[in-house]
Amino acid sequence: MSLHTAEHMAFLRQSEIRNMTLECTKLAGINLAQGVCDTEVPEPVRLGAAQAMADGFNIYTRYDGLPALREAIAHKVARDSGMVVDPEKEIVVTSGTTGAFFATCSALFDPGDAVVLFEPYYGYHLDTLRALSLAPSFVPLEEPDWSFSVAKLRAAIGPKTRAIVVNTPGNPSGKVFSRAELESIAEVARELDLFVITDEIYEYFLYDGHAHVSFATLPGMRERTITIAGFSKTFSITGWRVGYFLATPELCYKIGHTHDLVYVCAPAPLQIGVAHGLTRLEPSFYEDLKREYTRKRERLCSALERAGIAPHVPSGAYYVLADSRRIPGRNAKERARGLLERAGVAAVPGSAFFEGNRGDDLLRFSYAKREAELDEACRRLDLFRP
Repeated sequence: MSLHTAEHMAFLRQSEIRNMTLECTKLAGINLAQGVCDTEVPEPVRLGAAQAMADGFNIYTRYDGLPALREAIAHKVARDSGMVVDPEKEIVVTSGTTGAFFATCSALFDPGDAVVLFEPYYGYHLDTLRALSLAPSFVPLEEPDWSFSVAKLRAAIGPKTRAIVVNTPGNPSGKVFSRAELESIAEVARELDLFVITDEIYEYFLYDGHAHVSFATLPGMRERTITIAGFSKTFSITGWRVGYFLATPELCYKIGHTHDLVYVCAPAPLQIGVAHGLTRLEPSFYEDLKREYTRKRERLCSALERAGIAPHVPSGAYYVLADSRRIPGRNAKERARGLLERAGVAAVPGSAFFEGNRGDDLLRFSYAKREAELDEACRRLDLFRP
């Protein structure tokens, strides 16, 4: 007997990020492949969640999340971007940013609709589109500064295109889209009547004076933007799965109920922990975070340079794309495997973030690691000789 399974999901495979994590575990390597962010959870976040469990916040929440968290998010958004949002109607708490993205695409688009991604892209964005039978089209970000052509953006848009996805600061490139770049995207979206879905989860990971511009604050973009963000990276709680999105009341209602159908709600006590983090951590926490990750970026990029794996120094997020051509191997997969076997450091093949043959000269490294682990990874890279 041969049972039939869904053909539209036949493309789905374990991601290269998780593949390299498993290989790293087998070989007792240092995992710079996956952005697990295994650093210390801020005390108000950790203790707030524990106290919430003890206090009985262990049942379903409203589909859009607990009031305390939605109010804290509204305050944070007003503080950081100047945008005033209604916590009762314009914020939905979600099961991570991936849950927000899946619910958004499920609620807004029909099979066969097209969505634009900038390349290199985050793999979960692409796979979500494919899982929903949506058609991705790609706009290349060009090395070395990951700039893009507005003409190529326009060329990627067809009669069935419904939205553009913007990830800033970006995974895996570390690109921070400038205000001028975002305004050029906004002009296209307004002219062609498109949604813009933004993934802004790395908003606090910025370097060298770069500033984060929230897309919905641009003129005429509030009503057509779905702003997705979360706390996995900022509070080092990648396993908690607490994110959110901002949108108009109409879109929040539609997308929020789609999220409810798939995920029901984000974990109740963990929502309280995040709310405590947002309301009790001082502004200096975010500045300290920026300084800490600036040091980590410099440490890893210097080690990669010494190892002959020239880095594209990121402007934001906590990933580095680096030139792997001096490592033996016919492609990025072979070079990533060779680096793990010979140096004990795991990276992701750059081809996981591009279509076609682009990215096959690159590896992606994450520096969201504890100090001791990052130091050991840099020590191993110093001993590595291509």
